[in-house]
Amino acid sequence: MPFPDYRPTVPEFIRTRTERFGDRVLIVQGARRLSYAEADLRSAELARGLLAAGVGKGTRVGLLMPNGPDWILGWLAAARIGALVVPVNTFYRERELGWTLRHADVHTLLTAARYLSNDYLERLERVAPELAEQTGSPLRAQSLPYLRAVYAWGGSDRKWAPDGPEALGALAARAPEIDADYLRAVEALVTPSDPMVIIYSSGSTADPKGAVHTHGALLRHSYNVNALRDLVADDRVYSPMPFFWVGGFSFALLCTMQVGACLLSEETFEPGRTLEMLERERATIVAGWPHFATAMAEHPSFAERDLSSIRGGNLYALLPEGERPSDPELRANSLGMTETGGPHTFDRMDRELPEKLRGSFGRAVPGMEHKIVDPETGESLPPGREGEICVRGYGLMQGLYKLEREEAFDADGYYHTGDGGFFDAAGHLFFTGRLGDMIKTGGANVAPAEVEEVLLAYPEVDEAHVVGLPDGDRGLAVAVAIVLQSGAEVSPDQIRQRLQGELAAYKVPRHIVFVTKSELPLLDTGKLDRRGLEARLVARLNA
Repeated sequence: MPFPDYRPTVPEFIRTRTERFGDRVLIVQGARRLSYAEADLRSAELARGLLAAGVGKGTRVGLLMPNGPDWILGWLAAARIGALVVPVNTFYRERELGWTLRHADVHTLLTAARYLSNDYLERLERVAPELAEQTGSPLRAQSLPYLRAVYAWGGSDRKWAPDGPEALGALAARAPEIDADYLRAVEALVTPSDPMVIIYSSGSTADPKGAVHTHGALLRHSYNVNALRDLVADDRVYSPMPFFWVGGFSFALLCTMQVGACLLSEETFEPGRTLEMLERERATIVAGWPHFATAMAEHPSFAERDLSSIRGGNLYALLPEGERPSDPELRANSLGMTETGGPHTFDRMDRELPEKLRGSFGRAVPGMEHKIVDPETGESLPPGREGEICVRGYGLMQGLYKLEREEAFDADGYYHTGDGGFFDAAGHLFFTGRLGDMIKTGGANVAPAEVEEVLLAYPEVDEAHVVGLPDGDRGLAVAVAIVLQSGAEVSPDQIRQRLQGELAAYKVPRHIVFVTKSELPLLDTGKLDRRGLEARLVARLNA
């Protein structure tokens, strides 16, 4: 199993990247270019400011920013001094943002002031109204009792949220003793076993869950996965996957940095503009969720674009015509999750599989172990028998934040994924779907219970049942069957508009269907038959 030739901590990671690839461009976003050497220098300046502000090993530092140079600098600055970084979903509305900041005990928040139509400072004041009256750190807000400081990027008119780079630079200047030697002394105490990030994803119940990953696990895992890819230093990698999710953070950002390649980033996806960027920047690898490729391939300018530089990735529609697989089902896929720091099964995706492996998801990443168990009895099952996929190994999270270890792992250290599947005798995984109710839509997880909880708070709603319906581009589309209170009147658009104010856009149902109680299919136990409801909704929407 290949492991890196450097001590796997973020301070050592950025130091060795700079030594080996210093002048190379790490990330491109519009007119902005950030080299590896600049990332090292500028994140060190921010790190000294954080130290002067009292941030240290284990301090929870929230990072609420879109993909781009600022996200990378904020992560590097906090992680290189041993702080525990909490990437925050930029799609979050007020309710979700407040819950995550409270659950993660965020002490210092590095945030964009605004992004697209989102005013995060205004949103924070709605989460914690006490902030509006405060003049600066240390903050005291009962709604966010651990929060002590907020630093804003992109301009701030709030006294409680000063300009991030300027304020942290001023703090460092007022503490000359926190110089480069001091920073190096701090960095020397960061170990591979130290927690580096808490990455949140939707849980199987209403609330998200936070997977705690160490420096050593994520840096080793991204290095190890790269051995199964063909990334090289000259690659220019496009991936729209957000850094606040493990796919964007580990598989896109960390894997790219491991080889000294360049990331191509943009503030938001728009098919025509993205195609122009891929052509201009001579992208070589394109990776992400299939619906991005579909949107670009269907854009009127697609046929005119010179995308001949693209040589690999899984957005097959963007590959040169002669390089596209004739049958994508005969290319290996991978299976991963937040808890495993990225893929736990993988195989090379640049060659065709034999027919017997159609739709398979690779083999165990070296160093990761699996077992398949009967989800009812826990009995281990032999090859070929379908059951629940369980995983353990060096890339597995340390635990779920605020849960005891026994609540996350079984007695043998395996994590029960909730995914169904089986391994053949040669160790190839065949994934058959989620065993629970989780909806995977466009690469994001949606917990039905979370959406249902919001809907049931509306006075017109008597019952709400959220399911996933097949969608060619997104895998599944979120749908809901709603039983209204007697005499209540409300339209699907009105429901959708309310939800957009409370939930991230990808959680808002694409299909809202009103039904009567008698139209809900039930099991013999009297519980809702979710599979039956899915079939009825598909039939009704098709009609």
